Amino acid sequence: MSTKRKRAPAKKNAKRGKRKEESDIDSDLSDRSDNENTTQPDEVLIAGHGDALDDLTQLPEELLKTIIKPAGQLLIFGQVHWDNVGKREIKPTPKMYPNLYVPHIFTDLKVRLAVSGCVAAHSVIVTEEGKCMTFGRNPYGQLGLDDTNTRYSPTLVPGLEDKNIIGAACGRHHTLFLTDTGTVYACGDNRSGQCGVGNLQPKIMVPTRINYRGPPIIKVGCGADFSAILDIKGGLWTFGLPEYGQLGHNTDGKFFKTSTKLCFNFETSPKRILIYIERTKDGHVSPVDFPEIVDFNCGQNHTVAIDSKKRAFSWGFGGFGRLGHNEQKDEMVPRLIKFFDFQGKGVRSVQCGSTYSLALSDLGILFMFGQTKRTGEANMYPKPIQDLNGWNIHHIGAGFTSILVHADDAIIAWGASPTYGELGLGDMQKSSTVPKEVNKLGGLKVLGLTMGFSHSLVIVNNALPEVQEKLKNFQTFTP
Repeated sequence: MSTKRKRAPAKKNAKRGKRKEESDIDSDLSDRSDNENTTQPDEVLIAGHGDALDDLTQLPEELLKTIIKPAGQLLIFGQVHWDNVGKREIKPTPKMYPNLYVPHIFTDLKVRLAVSGCVAAHSVIVTEEGKCMTFGRNPYGQLGLDDTNTRYSPTLVPGLEDKNIIGAACGRHHTLFLTDTGTVYACGDNRSGQCGVGNLQPKIMVPTRINYRGPPIIKVGCGADFSAILDIKGGLWTFGLPEYGQLGHNTDGKFFKTSTKLCFNFETSPKRILIYIERTKDGHVSPVDFPEIVDFNCGQNHTVAIDSKKRAFSWGFGGFGRLGHNEQKDEMVPRLIKFFDFQGKGVRSVQCGSTYSLALSDLGILFMFGQTKRTGEANMYPKPIQDLNGWNIHHIGAGFTSILVHADDAIIAWGASPTYGELGLGDMQKSSTVPKEVNKLGGLKVLGLTMGFSHSLVIVNNALPEVQEKLKNFQTFTP
């Protein structure tokens, strides 16, 4: 006779509402998660996790040269009162910061990397020396500072002081950090296992090494409540919330704990994606030769990846056509995007927003699939953005509903209302449904850019005297 293990009394059953994707924009960044009342079957920690005996050797020098970029001056624009980002109700606080509708100088530090996420109200910056700093909203300790206080100025992360940080990623309420030894640390909300530490401890307050034993990691990415890491051999590993198939493990992880209580089997440690498929128009499914993944990017609940043959794969939540398969079906495993599987249509980089995806082809054409605004027609399959034809695109940033592109010597931005200054177009024109040059940034050499839920960070090369002169006309944001 089998015996059941006793558990603590369950909380009152909560009805699951509509999918996050279909809910109102303002609630997408709330501090509460739909998965708060779910529980996980018994978790298992991998023995030996975090051993001091681990042989941590630096990644190859040639690879580090391609990852580590030059440092420059950091600019910020958009909504900077972090506690109110994405909230319907504006909570008055002793000091309120107005939206920045034009780019402002932010910090005197030389910054080589700035990272945020399409559903994030916090950011990570890395200084020229490789020191890691964080700022923004912090209800789950996602800043890694061992507290839950919001930070308006970049603050050094104590647990990473002796590490050389070369990459980072921001989810809704969690953060991943990548060191030059290919080691990943995580902090923040872990109620869905998205920090990958092997358990469901609700808050990880300081950067903690993830529960992973495999080849060194060269890139990290975060969706809203899940994470992905790419190893040096081209293997992609995912962990966290499996609700829409965004982990790519051929399951949405759902099970009924009682007749009315729906729960998820969260993936609390990195698990490698093993199946990649191709589906024909008549529905026939065949496996794809195991691809070597070279790049990927995570949206709110979906992922797009590209392999060494420049093929693109997508999986996760399929609403609004963001997966590029000309249908709105969720994909549980990576599926080949047929549109790009032709000569001359290879993909060289991808970027994902909340409900859309951007792919830059080998020929320099930028394609968009999905929907950036809440009304109107969605792109069910990749369509070129005609306004950018002929531009030489260098960097792409995708926010919640806004896009920032560095092409030639210009920054081009667009996003439908409501916007909060993240386009940098000024307070006379806060939104634009068509790509428009950000005049204030014209002629500046951009070294990198990123977008959060409603803010933008741009790094510009300030080594040249003419650039320094131009930057004197910029206002400074001093929290």
